[in-house]
Amino acid sequence: MEFVRPTTFADALAEKAARPLAVPILGGTDLMVGLNAGHPAPPALLDLTAVDELNAWAVDGDEVWIGAGVTYRRLITELGALCPGLALAARTVGSPQIRNRGTLAGNLGTASPAGDTHPVLLATGAVVEAASVRGQRTIPIDDFYLGVKRHALAPDELIRGVRLPVRRGPQQFAKVGPRNAMVIAVCSVAVALDVARRTVRVGVGSVAPTPRRAPAAEELAGELPWDGGPLDEDVARRFGAAAAAATAPIDDVRGTAAYRRHAVEVLARRTLTWALADLDRPQAWDGKPESGRA
Repeated sequence: MEFVRPTTFADALAEKAARPLAVPILGGTDLMVGLNAGHPAPPALLDLTAVDELNAWAVDGDEVWIGAGVTYRRLITELGALCPGLALAARTVGSPQIRNRGTLAGNLGTASPAGDTHPVLLATGAVVEAASVRGQRTIPIDDFYLGVKRHALAPDELIRGVRLPVRRGPQQFAKVGPRNAMVIAVCSVAVALDVARRTVRVGVGSVAPTPRRAPAAEELAGELPWDGGPLDEDVARRFGAAAAAATAPIDDVRGTAAYRRHAVEVLARRTLTWALADLDRPQAWDGKPESGRA
């Protein structure tokens, strides 16, 4: 197995063009586990850890750009105020050691239906920046996931970063697993409110061949108590049922399809209730640090 370690992103793109089957590695928290378990090794590893520009993040207007090398730990400690849903999801990933190494782009590159950040990226309307020697393009997150561990990147492309809006309202994330830490999600739900537009987006994970949105649940935004007051029980029930209806789960070692549907229904109601409760709390919606670098 060949090992290549470029120091600039331009060099990384050139190496990827020359070796389309090379697998990029940043944290290696999925890839190395597979190799240690005896999975076939790729022809080459493209180590991106020395590409400093991938370790940065920045605020650009009302968007946050997060470089491919930004770790889960930094999502929690540096981006919690701007991207609270991502920070919540990052807190559920593995152990502290995993969070110190694993990256958002690694989660995207693996494209597992159970990836913890995927529902949040769907709920916030993120955009993936892909690049190759042919140029750069953006992929809306709704178009990124193609199948089980399949994504829309071309063989010669690398993820440069992810763009998503600075939070426009409360965001929540929750997942179900057999214990509180170091588990693959049985199911997960993310909810993001846009206070100005009075809209809600919902992402669900580990309940279909790909992470997906729950559009029927999102259509209930007009019935939410945006001006305060309790969430109507019937609206909450229909919201949960609509989120569950968006799923296509299977039975596996972590849970049955029926359990997953039920759990999504419960999580959707809970995350929506938590998000609406945050509307009544003083929030500094416009607090925007300038940038960050490892």
